[in-house]
Amino acid sequence: MCESIDQTIRFVGRDSFLFEPVPDWAQLPEGWKFNEAVAVAVDSQDRVFVFSRSEHPVMIFDRDGIFLNAWGEGLFERPHGLLIGPDDSVFCIDDVGHAIYRFTPDGELLATMGTPGKCSDTGVVNGDYRTLKQPAGPFNLPTNLALGANGEIYVADGYGNARIHRFSADGELLDSWGKPGSGPGEFAVPHDVAVRSDGTVFVCDRENSRIQLFSPEGEFLSEWTTPARPCQVVFDKQNNGFVAELGLQVGYYLDHDYPGRERIPSRVGVYDPNGELLTTWGHGDYGVPGELYAAHGIALDSHGDIYVGEVRPSMYGATDGAKPPWPLPPADAPVLQKFVRCD
Repeated sequence: MCESIDQTIRFVGRDSFLFEPVPDWAQLPEGWKFNEAVAVAVDSQDRVFVFSRSEHPVMIFDRDGIFLNAWGEGLFERPHGLLIGPDDSVFCIDDVGHAIYRFTPDGELLATMGTPGKCSDTGVVNGDYRTLKQPAGPFNLPTNLALGANGEIYVADGYGNARIHRFSADGELLDSWGKPGSGPGEFAVPHDVAVRSDGTVFVCDRENSRIQLFSPEGEFLSEWTTPARPCQVVFDKQNNGFVAELGLQVGYYLDHDYPGRERIPSRVGVYDPNGELLTTWGHGDYGVPGELYAAHGIALDSHGDIYVGEVRPSMYGATDGAKPPWPLPPADAPVLQKFVRCD
């Protein structure tokens, strides 16, 4: 069981998915800040890589939060997604730059996917997916990436497109699927793609507020409709899914109609392998350890601990730039939290 020294820290989750929040886990160098901890990933040594929209885009910590290294200064138009491969290579997704880069853990560039600064022709206007005229090839504001067991690469081409692209391990485009819409195999911001150990491909179809499941070749299998605007999903060894959910009350595009859905705050949702919701945390009590305002990135380490990054302050505003009708978190609320799993 967790035994917290700080009695003001309340546990989150329940039963076998009970966690203790560690909101001030990352020990940043003096004067440094994340601004937005847009993505987080863990390597084979349980080193934690944080992709941030700051002067130091890639920051690396040990599992106790001790700062180890940083790199990537001046390399990205706008950080978005992060993935660490089985060989510990680091994939960085630059959405506004329309490119994906693969680095060594120390920041040496190994490969580039896409043509930096050049986007495919989807007809999108100002990155608003609602203006998409047609799906297109790679890339237009890509958002995240996943690797299959055979090394194949899946890219969620998410903000300015509505497609999942499948590449061979050496970067050859094999096929793509998806188009704008809300039917099976259609997307409204395919924000994340993940491959479970059984080969099933999961797509966080964010603005349709669901996760779609596909075969490795893109055949629609089923969908999970409980998640509230899912941003990213990761899996433990038992194939339970941990989802960073933006929720239904912050961010852009809130003029959507979600029939029968309450205004759910941002949260982490834990789902069994069949998509049944096991537990959540995040209740809108902003500024309290364990609470979330705009959960965007999520990662698991080998101990079962969870890391969640948030995209503040870009989520402060309403769609039209007016003051949002929901409470705001304190200015010093963390944008990166660790959740230690209770034994």
